[in-house]
Amino acid sequence: MTGRTNEELQDITLLGNQNNTYEYHYNPGILESFDNKHPGRDYFVKFNCPEFTSLCPITGQPDFATIYICYIPDIKMVESKSLKLYLFSFRNHGDFHEDCMNIIMNDLIELMDPRYIEVWGKFTPRGGISIDPYTNYGKPGTHYEEMAAYRLMNHDLYPETITNR
Repeated sequence: MTGRTNEELQDITLLGNQNNTYEYHYNPGILESFDNKHPGRDYFVKFNCPEFTSLCPITGQPDFATIYICYIPDIKMVESKSLKLYLFSFRNHGDFHEDCMNIIMNDLIELMDPRYIEVWGKFTPRGGISIDPYTNYGKPGTHYEEMAAYRLMNHDLYPETITNR
């Protein structure tokens, strides 16, 4: 079978919709999922989101980042346009970088229940310091839990230089 039936796509409401409403406040209800057509196979899905913004909860100043989301799906997958609109909803959300990455990961776990997921934020420097929080999760009681522990210990084996940021 190729393609997807209308029934399979009935929960996808944002893709192809030209009348988008952009949320300016954090809203996980924007996220949509669809069925993984290959649940018998492990594979990575990676999103690079170079236009993420949120606000510092203390100063209200904007923080800019590239967010990397990488996951091994199980039954459900995140629909990319809903992910884009969801990430945009952080625009006026005030939270520390580390909190934003954990919130994103937790919302995606709740949406999809993936086998494995990691969320890495690479924030632009402010005040001479960049903050790059990394968080991950492997489904408890599976080898993905062990994979998460391994990847957490080894996620940054090649530290960045000023030229590869």
